[in-house]
Amino acid sequence: MSKRVMGTPAEIAETEYWAHLYGRWDPMDLAGVTAFMAGFDRPWWVVGGWAIDAFTGTSREHQDVDISIFASDVPALRAHVGDRWHLWSLAAGDMRPLTHRHPDVFHPASQLWVRRHSGAPWVIDLPLTPDTDGLWTNKFIPDHVGPLDEVTWVADDQIRYLNPEIVLLFKSTLQRTKDNRDLTRTWPLLPQHKQTWLRDMIHHTNDQHPWLNPQLSEAP
Repeated sequence: MSKRVMGTPAEIAETEYWAHLYGRWDPMDLAGVTAFMAGFDRPWWVVGGWAIDAFTGTSREHQDVDISIFASDVPALRAHVGDRWHLWSLAAGDMRPLTHRHPDVFHPASQLWVRRHSGAPWVIDLPLTPDTDGLWTNKFIPDHVGPLDEVTWVADDQIRYLNPEIVLLFKSTLQRTKDNRDLTRTWPLLPQHKQTWLRDMIHHTNDQHPWLNPQLSEAP
């Protein structure tokens, strides 16, 4: 049974603000996203809380399913969805549809929202991943690169997921209620070398980060 993760009043207010500004959401579940991507001939992978679920074998309530593709594969995604879906590019509060007139995203680290038409709800949030010569590239730490097969894994459901330590690294920049919960349920299951890697990466970006003490303690 999934556990409901209640956000702080500020987190809830922020969610309501964006829904009021940009429109309602009726997000696809994992099965729906998988069906949506069926036939897409470029790599895609699940990020965020659903990737933590897959790694830990536990679950919590989710607002949506976040998936990612390489930014260089956006043209292929546009061809994949055709006229059936509208893709919108978002970055820093700016938003515009991807059309023949404006086919490019704002930048490789931006995100896409997906819906059927102007009166339909948004169904997919797709943060893009920059790529450097075909290598996965961390959007926040550009020198953190690697082959896709080293930074993701394929579960028994044949779906590709971002490695849990990298998911947590991204979540460490946000520290929402759900991010703290995901840290708690993932940390004890990480091999020690991945605990060390995550601790070092967070320390490198913020040596006063609250996750460093006491949560990221040495594994027993």
